[in-house]
Amino acid sequence: MVAGLLGKKIGHQGASWVTISGMALSLICSAILFKLYIFDHVPITNETVFTWGFSGAYTFNVGLLIDQMTVLMMVTVNIVSLLVHIYSIGYMENDPGYQRFFAYMSLFTFFMLVLTAGNNFLVLFFGWEGVGLVSYLLIGFWFKKESAAQGSLKAFLVNRVGDFGFILGIAAIFDYFGSLDYATVFAMAPGLSSTMVSVMPGVQWSLMTLICILLFVGAMGKSAQIPLHIWLPESMEGPTPISALIHAATMVTAGIYMVARMSPLFELSPTALGVVLVFGATGALFLGLLALVENDIKRVIAYSTMSQLGYMMAANGASAYAAGMFHLVTHAFFKALLFLAAGSVIIALHHEQDMRNMGNLRKYLPITYITFLIGALSLSAIPPFSGFYSKDSIIEAVQMATHVPGAHYAYVCLLLAVFVTSLYIFRALFLTFHGKSHGHHDEEIKEPRWVVLIPLIVLAVPSLALGIVLIKPILFAHTPILSKSIYVAPDRDVLAQMAHEFHGPWESIGHALLGLPFWLAIAGIVCAWVFYIRIPDIPGKIQRRFNLIYKILVDKYGFDRFTDLVFVRGSQKLSKDLYQVADMKVIDHSIVNGTGRGVARLASILRQAQSGYLYHYAFAMILGLCALLFWMLLA
Repeated sequence: MVAGLLGKKIGHQGASWVTISGMALSLICSAILFKLYIFDHVPITNETVFTWGFSGAYTFNVGLLIDQMTVLMMVTVNIVSLLVHIYSIGYMENDPGYQRFFAYMSLFTFFMLVLTAGNNFLVLFFGWEGVGLVSYLLIGFWFKKESAAQGSLKAFLVNRVGDFGFILGIAAIFDYFGSLDYATVFAMAPGLSSTMVSVMPGVQWSLMTLICILLFVGAMGKSAQIPLHIWLPESMEGPTPISALIHAATMVTAGIYMVARMSPLFELSPTALGVVLVFGATGALFLGLLALVENDIKRVIAYSTMSQLGYMMAANGASAYAAGMFHLVTHAFFKALLFLAAGSVIIALHHEQDMRNMGNLRKYLPITYITFLIGALSLSAIPPFSGFYSKDSIIEAVQMATHVPGAHYAYVCLLLAVFVTSLYIFRALFLTFHGKSHGHHDEEIKEPRWVVLIPLIVLAVPSLALGIVLIKPILFAHTPILSKSIYVAPDRDVLAQMAHEFHGPWESIGHALLGLPFWLAIAGIVCAWVFYIRIPDIPGKIQRRFNLIYKILVDKYGFDRFTDLVFVRGSQKLSKDLYQVADMKVIDHSIVNGTGRGVARLASILRQAQSGYLYHYAFAMILGLCALLFWMLLA
């Protein structure tokens, strides 16, 4: 608020330090809560803050739920957001919208924290819509740029499609449960698990299946799952810091968090779990493939986000919610690292983003190169980097989730996605930092300011070591830290089955060396090296040999074209037809102008009776008088 309303008065430095100080204070508070709820085992806080309104017998409250999942999300969001704020001092220093940018970023973080801390669907929805609104402002931050304005509008509208399902899910909950409070809904859910509802004539679904699928539609929009994924690449039109914040710790993780928080509902519907699992695994593979034909460095990382969100969603579908949350946390750090390192490259090359115009940058940007390499290794799930522990846990959990429909298909997709992930991220690394220079003047390239580099160095630490620290307490401790926040049916608890085989983070590396995912990741790295360093002619030959597949990937499976043809052009044609038929012909021609013409015709007919001769009028009066007398006689 201060940076937004008083930005011109306090200036660049004032706006940045006000927001950064606020973020630092928020991080300190969340760290204290983390200590209290994780280490000191303080009882869960579920309190009503104030009553928002009444409607008949219903009361709508604004309340907070502070438990282990909440504080884990808060700490993750605040750390990443604080580092992105600091990074933005250097990245946005010459931008005329500097103060506005910092105000938007802080507001974005606020809504994400509200979303995670609410104890009912009303607060969840407030935060949910808040991050959607501010993402529109941030993606379209450079609103004079046509692509940014179009991208922000596309993101906003696609999310409204998902939110429509989300609202219907909340409405169904309120209708059947009579409450929006998590605790009340979760307590009543088992009693309504056998309730059937008619979704169309002759078709009945379980109430829990209907509610969970509607909520998942909302998650598909926020977390960019097929087919509502098309907005996320457009978010690259905003400044790089906000790309990092959206993709790492806010907005896109909201859908993952929501599904995990709703685990008591999803556990009552195997069908809904199967839908979540299949859609998540499909996104993990097929959205990752799109990164192989992308040349914009930021968009490559954006497609990797969609793929990794697919992993998290697949974990939720396999009832391994804790593994999904674990990957959410580790992914937040290495994805923020990759985006900010890409931003460092963009600064050094004067806002060049096409990797074909890069090359050999490791010689000039050694810190950026090392940090990007750490992020790439973590994304590729190479041990002992943090992404290895979280991603490997998800793959193993899905392999064991044979009770969920579609588990075998999902497992194959996730395995193939391991190879694809390491291939596209090391393709980006080799094209950017290795090989020959392309399209840039070497003498002008240098590392950005330390205010840009320090966040990279800090993020590199959890990208390397966080998995080692968190795998046991989150997944395999005697009492995992999220066990009070997540409910898993005993017969579906795949993580409990995996716990018997866990002997420590370092021992897991030896176990991984015998597994297929590790060697698929190594194969992806080797293929990237061969294709883009050793024999760079191979990609062109593959493209010509499999030209149809290449065109399908470049066309992004036709989703954008379909959306443009059916919804954009279709709505334009519909509105044009309605204008020409309903407005021009019916309203203007028939009603408005037709009324005038009708009056004119009637007047012309009546005018013929007006001859102007007095004896005509006298004769008419006599006829009228005779008619009146005749009527009176009959009466």
